[in-house]
Amino acid sequence: MTNILQPSPKPLLDTVSEPADLRELPESDLEQFTAELRQELIEAVSVTGGHLGAGLGVVELTVALHWVFDTPSDRLIWDVGHQAYPHKILTGRRSRIRSLRQPDGLSGFTKRSESEYDSFGAGHSSTSISAGLGMAVARDLKGGNNNVVSVIGDGAMSAGMAYEAINNAGARDERLIVILNDNDMSIAPPTGAMSAYLARVTSSGPYLYVRDIAKLLARRLPKSWERRAARVEEYTRHLWQGGAWFEELGFYYIGPIDGHDYNQLLPVLKNVRDAKQGPILIHVVTRKGKGYAPAEESDDKFHGVAKFNVVTGAQIKTKTNAPSYTKVFGQSLVEEAKDDDRIIGITAAMPSGTGIDLFGKEFPERTFDVGIAEQHAVTFAAGLACEGMKPFCAIYSTFLQRAYDQVVHDVAIQKLPVRFPIDRAGLVGADGATHAGSFDIAYLGCLPNFVVMSPSDEAELKHMVRTAAVYDEGPIAFRYPRGEGSGVDMPVRGQEIEIGRGRIVREGTSVALLSLGTRLGECLKAADELARYGLSATVADARFAKPLDEDLVTQLARNHEVLVTVEEGSVGGFGSYVLQHLARTGALDNGLKVRPMVLPDRFLDHGKPAEMYEAAGLSSDGILATVFAALGRELDMAAADRA
Repeated sequence: MTNILQPSPKPLLDTVSEPADLRELPESDLEQFTAELRQELIEAVSVTGGHLGAGLGVVELTVALHWVFDTPSDRLIWDVGHQAYPHKILTGRRSRIRSLRQPDGLSGFTKRSESEYDSFGAGHSSTSISAGLGMAVARDLKGGNNNVVSVIGDGAMSAGMAYEAINNAGARDERLIVILNDNDMSIAPPTGAMSAYLARVTSSGPYLYVRDIAKLLARRLPKSWERRAARVEEYTRHLWQGGAWFEELGFYYIGPIDGHDYNQLLPVLKNVRDAKQGPILIHVVTRKGKGYAPAEESDDKFHGVAKFNVVTGAQIKTKTNAPSYTKVFGQSLVEEAKDDDRIIGITAAMPSGTGIDLFGKEFPERTFDVGIAEQHAVTFAAGLACEGMKPFCAIYSTFLQRAYDQVVHDVAIQKLPVRFPIDRAGLVGADGATHAGSFDIAYLGCLPNFVVMSPSDEAELKHMVRTAAVYDEGPIAFRYPRGEGSGVDMPVRGQEIEIGRGRIVREGTSVALLSLGTRLGECLKAADELARYGLSATVADARFAKPLDEDLVTQLARNHEVLVTVEEGSVGGFGSYVLQHLARTGALDNGLKVRPMVLPDRFLDHGKPAEMYEAAGLSSDGILATVFAALGRELDMAAADRA
């Protein structure tokens, strides 16, 4: 008898192009499907880099949500978006998943313009409950009946906005489902079969009905009895579930349940889908990096990864001799703190991302990670400054936007000497518009009492850390980009810079290029190109957006035909301050041609930083073209070769 080889069964993942296909699979196939989805995620991110650990941790939860709920009619909102890669694969974007965070590719976060399944755009944390409540209210006003599900991580729950939303939602009666994805804090880990049983029971319709009746009965009892009944109910819930806090804020609490066990996930999600009460919070416990050993063993390093070897987990990073700006800041702060025990390091859940981890290793008692709570971080720093300490409140440019009122009200108005190291200034590459540091020059420079600096290279950053450490007259900020420096020689110790004083790097006669920040290197390249056309260029490093070096600006305006300002920020920043000074002093009356170069007035998608700056016109070629346009001349490369 001849043995006939049977073809391998088609992978289940290949049969699913959207959630409707997934819902056709029997429950018995979900485990196999999940394994295939997890492998697809690992292989895709190994090619593109990105946020891996969080996505691996919610594969089962993602499958369960799309299998139980009727997405996109049922709204599914992912907080932050770090964990949304499996969601993207399931919602018609698998064929493009290897374009994640690449130019013209998929965003690394949820994005409404990318898919109807992305109910709300994300990038910053702690927005999902507020957005979900808004959608639930809109649904009820329109007479709809769909579900709204917000998935929020335990880290994002440390932000005040999440509590504001919970407080508001709990005081209302809209049907809103909040899933607390607990992958680190372990508020109350599952305790086996009993925990799973209680979760199923307490999510069921009969239980919710009986509990509502009990509450109603308690309210109708005499006051002396009502208080006792409420207290007994609270203590009982606390003993059984640990969710009394959420219950007191008006949510029905269910859990904790194992977020990797379909036997727990599916019954609970079905129950809450069909429940008429709301709002409901489901506490799901997951493991970051689940199913991929290197990520499970080092979940911090696999939160965000470069390209990596799937077999070994080793990340493939380009090696350079230049240190990163983040590392230069961290090391410089350590050096200053050795001589000044008043220096304090503060981070909002980004110790390694800001370099505060280096400070924390040397001075753990002077290091404070306040969680995803930028507003608190700023006012906490203000309180420290009130008592004579020297707080360095290190927050990414894009995240400092979340604390702008505190910067204005609690720091600037009181003229408190809080130091703001602002990492990720300018364009940040693969993380795109949500993480770009485009606006800080404009939103800090307009504030009275503020000093705003920006280094042209890593050596200048070291000097600015020193300058901030000794400056005690009010708030001071210094902004610097993501990534490696230019490899300049580094001083042993930073030197104090005179406040409001720039420097001339190269002398010329006809064109002045005035740079704020790390575009100085591109200005020098442009000056070299201008020389080929017979145009002599002065290149200056402003160092300070505020206070502006007015003497330097006036000198450049007086001695040159064209003045070009270059910055890695939006309109309304450094170039605007220069124009304000020139207009006020009458320097524009003599025919000076001023051309401010800023980021374009649009949100820029992800890509490689160098290519993004090229597209934005902030490269040497863009500077060259700006100068020639100001002079009314054609840019003729052949003429340069003849010059």
